[in-house]
Amino acid sequence: MPEQQHPEATPGVGHHLLDVSMFWAPTGGVRRVLMAKHDRLRSLGWRHTVMAPGAQGPGLLDCGGLPLPYSGGYRLVLGRGRALRQMEFVAPDLIESADPYVLAWAALAAAERLQVPAVAFCHSDLPELAARLGRGAQRWARRYLVNLYRHFDLVMAPSRSMAQRLQAWGVPRVTLQPLGVDCSIFTPCAQDPAWRQRFCLDHGLAADTRLLIYTGRFAPEKKLQLLADAVALLGRGHALLAVGAGPAAPVGEQVLVLPPEQDGQQLARMVASCDAYVHAGDQETFGLGVLEAMACGTPVVVAGAGGLAELAQDAGLLVDRPRAGSWAEALEASLGGNNAAWRRTALARAQGQDWPRVLTQMTRRYAALLGGHSTAAAPSRERVLAPLASRLARQR
Repeated sequence: MPEQQHPEATPGVGHHLLDVSMFWAPTGGVRRVLMAKHDRLRSLGWRHTVMAPGAQGPGLLDCGGLPLPYSGGYRLVLGRGRALRQMEFVAPDLIESADPYVLAWAALAAAERLQVPAVAFCHSDLPELAARLGRGAQRWARRYLVNLYRHFDLVMAPSRSMAQRLQAWGVPRVTLQPLGVDCSIFTPCAQDPAWRQRFCLDHGLAADTRLLIYTGRFAPEKKLQLLADAVALLGRGHALLAVGAGPAAPVGEQVLVLPPEQDGQQLARMVASCDAYVHAGDQETFGLGVLEAMACGTPVVVAGAGGLAELAQDAGLLVDRPRAGSWAEALEASLGGNNAAWRRTALARAQGQDWPRVLTQMTRRYAALLGGHSTAAAPSRERVLAPLASRLARQR
């Protein structure tokens, strides 16, 4: 799908973007994306606020929420009233929702009241997640997503495949918008043989142990146990480093579970110093950890499905079967093969998605919405959201 361009639009100085999301946990790609935007948008002349459950710090708003069991630290926002009042109070020029749940509907109601554009970013493939409960649940999730997203002024998807699926379902105003990586931190220069030597020594590993690393949430859809079983098949001399948190941590004699690493430079050092980055999730819309590994020059072995397959095409090994044997073969091929061509392709692709470039794309889209925003899309949104706004007003 061709990427929409807005050459006449330039980033707006002084505009205020509010990002809202329930995807806020100690680890996970969405939080890191939002914080990367938060750190960099100011240098482009934007104001930026992040609203999320449990968010703390300058420019961050805590919208409450109850701890969600077995989620890896997520909190669930049940009511829209508090979030709507907070959104109205900060009075942004543009609201972006990074999840398709309660806060997304509150964002639409706030955008309607404030008469500002509303953007959705499709970080999660909700129908595929619901498919675990059956085809009926998958169809319901698809209808729900279409009904939600059709009210937004723009829906951004991080991969071409996700954008095409949204369009095929009937979601209007969809555009491709990849995510970014900080190539000043995630770089081949982050490789540190001394760190690797100390790590092996501290964990009782032989100096020549082949280290395979995964970073992110430990969720069932990430299929971490599949990776652990594949590493077991490879035998001694191989170890899986699982860096993150969540309810579905991998187990095995050759598995090292490590806490989330919040320091970007230390995370880059770990990724760049390992022999391969691995990710078996087949429901990813993008794959931020994979992009970071590509920027480090670390070979990647990923599931041949969804956003991961698109991101790593011709830049790593894709595994089509969710079988431990197939993964073991792919890992062995990656560890023993000549990855120079793949690594060059991966590095070039990652550098093309350096955060300064990506944020320039994003802010041009925002500026185009701000410059062209009118009430043209408001009638359909108003019919749905006016009753909601009225109910919320009575709760105040």
